[in-house]
Amino acid sequence: MKKAKIFAGITLLSGAALTLVACGKSNNQSVDETKTASKFSDTVPVKATKDGGTVKVAVETDTPFTGIFNDELSTSAIDSEVSQYGSESLFATDDHYKFTDKGAATIKIDQKAKTATITIKKGVKWSDGKQVTAKDYEYAYEIIANKDSGSQRYSSSLAELEGLAEYHDGKSKTISGIEMPDGENGRVVVLHFKHMAPGMNTSGSGYIWETAAPYHYLKDVAFKDLMASDKIRKKPLYFGAYKLDKIVRGQSVTWVPNEYYYKGKPKISKIVATVISPNSVAQSIKSGKFDVTEVIKSQWQNVKNTKDVNFIAQIPLAYSYLGFKVGKWDSKKGENVMDKNSKMNNKALRQAIAYGMNVEQVGKRYSFGLSFRVPTLIPSSFGEYHDSSIKGYTYNLKKGNEILDKAGYKKKGEYRVQPNGKPLTIYLAAMSGNSNQEPIIQNYIQQWKKLGLNVKLTGGRLIEFNSFYDKVKNDDPSVDMFLAAWSLSSEPSPADLYGKTSPFNYSRFATAENQKLLDEIDSAKAFNNSYRVKAFHKWQKYMNDEAYVVPVSNSYKIVAVNKKLTGYSLKPSKSMGNGYPNWYDVALVK
Repeated sequence: MKKAKIFAGITLLSGAALTLVACGKSNNQSVDETKTASKFSDTVPVKATKDGGTVKVAVETDTPFTGIFNDELSTSAIDSEVSQYGSESLFATDDHYKFTDKGAATIKIDQKAKTATITIKKGVKWSDGKQVTAKDYEYAYEIIANKDSGSQRYSSSLAELEGLAEYHDGKSKTISGIEMPDGENGRVVVLHFKHMAPGMNTSGSGYIWETAAPYHYLKDVAFKDLMASDKIRKKPLYFGAYKLDKIVRGQSVTWVPNEYYYKGKPKISKIVATVISPNSVAQSIKSGKFDVTEVIKSQWQNVKNTKDVNFIAQIPLAYSYLGFKVGKWDSKKGENVMDKNSKMNNKALRQAIAYGMNVEQVGKRYSFGLSFRVPTLIPSSFGEYHDSSIKGYTYNLKKGNEILDKAGYKKKGEYRVQPNGKPLTIYLAAMSGNSNQEPIIQNYIQQWKKLGLNVKLTGGRLIEFNSFYDKVKNDDPSVDMFLAAWSLSSEPSPADLYGKTSPFNYSRFATAENQKLLDEIDSAKAFNNSYRVKAFHKWQKYMNDEAYVVPVSNSYKIVAVNKKLTGYSLKPSKSMGNGYPNWYDVALVK
């Protein structure tokens, strides 16, 4: 997978905006989860295929997509969704996300030499016919690390590459840790690291970037102009199975076969992906308007008996969460800086708010049991790294009230005041979504009211996706806490989401203890798996206690696929590194 902890488009995972998929059932999943999962396959039946035809795909969102067609610059799950037909990782994986040699490039890790050697296969070409080169791989790092590009992908994990930090800080014009033994136009790259990390053989570790950018095509565009460039927004190049043919900005994309695709010409003549309102999904599935449509959980009862579709499913590597703003991003230092006087910088207040959320009731009422509460920030899909002893914050108003009383949040009339006696109003930012979004959020506000907490929506209403993340990313003072969602990387290290130097750490908490625990997870000692398991468990216990970020829920990704299609699979080994099916394998049946 591309290292992309991409934020999901619809809070509480009630919609269809996730990008990475889970590696199957784990022993730690609850009986209910396993029982539900067993009802579904993750692959449609294999049938004889024919060439040609048009496939129509629904993109479920109540907001236009931004249309940034570049993996180094994009952070939106919806952009990933509309680019899935051309965007492909350099590396293929097995079903446990370990690298294999079946992709566009091979990768060899040498722990002793502290290197990773990447060899791009001959014949892997951009959709304009040019071979993907060593320079294209280096250029992807340059886009990420050059401050002018506006990329949010730069992280402390990537900065373990020799010379990347110096390039990022403007102290060097080149990245010393990238060696190209056959030159820029060759196909071999050797990465030199300061330290080796235990997840490097697994896709999504965060230490190794997993795609490339077409240097020959973009080199004339200044880094500061890349994000807005037509070469990114309207006419991007990819080395995947399909190339972008037409775009209606924010609304639809049309893809046609990439004639230079290294595996040969794909079978479908045209793929049209079109934005559809989440509220229209059930009707569109029943009417057969699209060939591929993700099911909205709350509409499952409505659609489950639809004929002429195969329902396939998987538990995504994802969760929704409640984050508390306790600081700001310092762009000069490139780090999160906490504010000890922040309204939400009180552990008792955060814990009480978490106890006030009736997540399980919401899941039963609004998603027919297809969503479930997530107790820790390392989901059960990660097997032994998940600490099953942590029960998280189950709904408990009595406990919430006791915590607030003890911490000095006294009642003054209907609502509580701060320990210093000042009034307490908490502003919650939450995204708009399908028709259930409003009642779900209002339900939580009512539960918090039972704790004597005056919670109001930022701006007085649910916020459109792009505006929501604009406020959250830029630490808008009108946001005290926020409900959002992550699609997770396939290697479980949480460093890129919650580290001191991570821009994605939107709560802005940055304690010395948290950083120490994160460093232990990815340390040299963690090559010993039992040490790494203990390190993961220690971090989860710490995060559960501090409650800077409280995991909320996850839900099944169920996709309705027209029975006319074959080759559509959600298995990791079939997804070609982007969490969606390998569209080269998808075809219409004879």
